[in-house]
Amino acid sequence: MGVPRLSINSTPTVPKFPSIPLSEAKMASSKTLAEFFNPAKRLKSVPSPETLILKSSISCNSSPSNESSDPENLTTDQKSRIEINKYSALAKRNLRVCTERVSKSKGISSSSFFFISCIVSAEGMEYVKLEELLVEDSWMKVLPGELQKPYAKNLCRFVEREVRGSVAIYPPQYLIFNALNSTPFDRVKAVILGQDPYHGPGQAMGLAFSVPEGIKVPSSLVNIFKELQQDLGCSIPSHGNLERWAVQGVLLLNTVLTVRNHQANSHAKKGWELFTDAIIRTISLKKSGVVFLLWGNSAQEKSRLIDEAKHHILRAAHPSGLSANRGFFGCRHFSQTNKILEGKGHVLIDWQL
Repeated sequence: MGVPRLSINSTPTVPKFPSIPLSEAKMASSKTLAEFFNPAKRLKSVPSPETLILKSSISCNSSPSNESSDPENLTTDQKSRIEINKYSALAKRNLRVCTERVSKSKGISSSSFFFISCIVSAEGMEYVKLEELLVEDSWMKVLPGELQKPYAKNLCRFVEREVRGSVAIYPPQYLIFNALNSTPFDRVKAVILGQDPYHGPGQAMGLAFSVPEGIKVPSSLVNIFKELQQDLGCSIPSHGNLERWAVQGVLLLNTVLTVRNHQANSHAKKGWELFTDAIIRTISLKKSGVVFLLWGNSAQEKSRLIDEAKHHILRAAHPSGLSANRGFFGCRHFSQTNKILEGKGHVLIDWQL
């Protein structure tokens, strides 16, 4: 095929591209700081549910099946993956709302929030009221006015003093209610109770037993993964981020939601227990068929709040290195949970991370 000739006097045709507003061009020219210092990825546009399919399955050892583009022909497994994506998007939306509220209180742009929060000291930090950080609508509906009760107001004042103090408080403000903001009330199928958050820098993320990716997996969580491997054949993940359990309906709830740096139980008996008791009691009263995984004496004390005629309680030793060999290993709580859910016609939990 010959190359077309150009006339010496002809003017080359320049393709026309749609104009881009200057503000958008500036945004596209460089990455924001939040993209470099972001413990939770920025919310991306979510495709239609029919196209949202994760590469995972309910069975830890099963292989992915052929995916169908026709919603009517989707398997239970495929529908589960779509649900995971749907609630992951909701959790990210709630996280974004919380980070924006905290960043505004500090007088900085949300794009710079994560960078600045990593380098400033705790002293003099601005404070966002607790009720402004519980943003998941389903929980606000079933816990109306809970944070306005006298005990909660005292708790709010205590947390405010602590946040404004000279000692770092964990988790960061925007993650205090991460368990509730990640697992809507209507979504709760199982509850795993912890005690207070991890008290080392960068560990606590507002989900019981969970740590962000890149943080060393604590011994208790290592033992949880070992039991999962023995119980369901799940491979042991390289990280300890349990967000994927949370968006599937596993409420990862600590009974105390904040803690001082390197001071375990420092925020115990300040009011958090009354708040989390109200959460457990509300689940027991307004839902049925929820599986409660109570590991250790502290968690098992909460069984008094649960109607065992309506719900299922699985008890075992705590997975810590001190007690895992005294009843946690071999408890098979993960397969038992799925067996109970299957018997009630619920979608099973995909425990593989």
